[in-house]
Amino acid sequence: MSGETVSGGTESGATGADTVLIDNPAPKVRRFTLNRPEKRNALNDDLRGSLFAGLREGDADPDVSVMIIRGAGTNFSAGYDLGSANSDVERAIAKTDGWWSRHVVNNHFEMWDMATPIIGQVHGYCLAGGTELATACDLVYVAEDAQIGYPPVRLMSPPDMQWQTWMMGLRQGMEALLTGDSMTGEEAVRNGFANRAYPVDDLETEVLAIAERIAKVPLDLLALNKRAAHRAMESMGIREGIRATAEIQAMGFHQRSSREYMKSFREKGVTQALSDRDAKFGDYRESN
Repeated sequence: MSGETVSGGTESGATGADTVLIDNPAPKVRRFTLNRPEKRNALNDDLRGSLFAGLREGDADPDVSVMIIRGAGTNFSAGYDLGSANSDVERAIAKTDGWWSRHVVNNHFEMWDMATPIIGQVHGYCLAGGTELATACDLVYVAEDAQIGYPPVRLMSPPDMQWQTWMMGLRQGMEALLTGDSMTGEEAVRNGFANRAYPVDDLETEVLAIAERIAKVPLDLLALNKRAAHRAMESMGIREGIRATAEIQAMGFHQRSSREYMKSFREKGVTQALSDRDAKFGDYRESN
C-alpha cells in the first residue's frame, strides 16, 4: 500500500479506526481502504462509522481535493454484514418502520453533498450495500473482472438505495432488479454504472492518475463543478425517486418470502442461507 499513512491500524479484524485505513497516496489525494478483507469488507458499524468520520474530516481539509474509497484484499465490499447488529451509525434517525433504508440513503446523499469529489475504486465483489456505497461516489472506476450486483432482491427486499434504474435506465435496471444477477466491470461501464474499466493490476495506478488530474483544478471550482452535476440530476428527480423506493424497500421485510429467508439466518447461519439463495441461480458463492 503506497502513500503516507494518516490513521488506522494494521489488524484487519480489529474495530474502530483499524477497519478503515487512511493514507495520502499523492498530493491533495486522500484514500480510504475498507479493511475487513476476511469478511469481504462487509459493512458493519465500526467500518461505516470510521469511514464516514474520515470522509467528513477529509471534506473539511483544505489540503484535500479528491478522496478515494477502495477495498483491501480481493474485494471492494460484499455488502452489509448480515451477521452483525447493524445500527444507525451513519446518521441518527427514529427507528420506525423503514428506518434502515432511510438512514442509509440519508448518508449516501451526504456524500453527494460533500464539496470534495469522491472516487470509488471497485474490484472483486461489489454487492448489495457495496453497490450503494459505490453509487454514492461521484466517479466509479472498476476492474474488468469485478462482479457487481444486488442479490438480496432474490429473497429479502428491493434495494435500500435503488440506483439501478437511475444509473442504467429502465430496461437494464429492471433486469438487474428482477434477477439479482451480477455484471462484470466491463458490463458496468457499458450499462452506465461505472466510468471506465481496467485490468485489475492496473486499476490502482489508473485511479490515482485520474485523481491527480482532478486535483489540478482549484478546490473552490471543483466544489462548484461537482455541485452542478448533482443539482442537474436533482432537477430530474433523483433524490425524490430514491427516497420513494427506499420506502418500498421497507415493505419487503413484511413479505412472507422475506420473513422466511430472515428466519433461515437464525436457523442455518448467514453463510448457508446465502448459499441456499444463490444455488438455484448458480452464481456468486455458488458459481460453478
